[in-house]
Amino acid sequence: MPEAKTSCHDLTRWKKKPPVRRTVSQICPPPRRPLTVADIQPGMENERLGVVRDSMFQNPLIVKAELGKPRERSCSLPGINFNYGLYIRGQDGGVPEAIGHWNVFKQQPTCPHELSRDYIAMNRGAVKAGLVTARENFHYRQLNDIRISDQDDRRLKKEPPSLPPNMTFGIRARPSTPFFDLLQHRYQQLWVQEQKANQKAIKLEKKHKVILGKLYETRSSQLRKYKPPVKLDALWHMPHFQKVGAHLDTFPTEAHRQRAFKAHREECAVRQGTLRMGNYTHP
Repeated sequence: MPEAKTSCHDLTRWKKKPPVRRTVSQICPPPRRPLTVADIQPGMENERLGVVRDSMFQNPLIVKAELGKPRERSCSLPGINFNYGLYIRGQDGGVPEAIGHWNVFKQQPTCPHELSRDYIAMNRGAVKAGLVTARENFHYRQLNDIRISDQDDRRLKKEPPSLPPNMTFGIRARPSTPFFDLLQHRYQQLWVQEQKANQKAIKLEKKHKVILGKLYETRSSQLRKYKPPVKLDALWHMPHFQKVGAHLDTFPTEAHRQRAFKAHREECAVRQGTLRMGNYTHP
């Protein structure tokens, strides 16, 4: 009986478990919140001058990585258990295929190196044979093709130049790079301080700028502002309607009425039409 229990326990132990289903939040967790203007403090890497917008800190090409912190991203990425790429199953054969069928790369036959012609030897032989013309030289070279061997090619073998024994080759080593200044962005901080100092100097210069006195009016400026007076002709009224009062008054007070008539009289000089009321008031 105890042996049967142990066998059942082993069967349940090696039984295939169902696959664990992951939720969408586990596969694609929410992204990290991107930086905003409110998160930027003085002295941070992403501190900027001038106009700053929240969209600047959502661009991965602009956002800098803070010292000792990961780079801020604004896009969502899969979870930790996500595998990138494409996995092809059952095509390579695995280890048995690699051991049983060893593919050896066969070296391609290389073409022999063609030796260059020895024109000096061929010209010397043609002169000894009494051949002078170009046609005779051409036929002689076809029949007597002399090549330069690799051992006798002295033109390619140049003797090393004579140099003093204490001579050193190469160039001088440049001064060491200030790595601590580069890691701490010292040059950026100096540039930012310089820009801030320039802005303060510009503001002080504008504040202490001498304000010129009042400009005097010239005759041309006065004539430009002058409005010629307009002679007003009294409107004709019928005799039996002269003592009749107005039945409609659209102005709230008499002051508003006089102000409107005054503005109308000032603009009559530039208005067009028979009644000087505009382009669309022709009778």
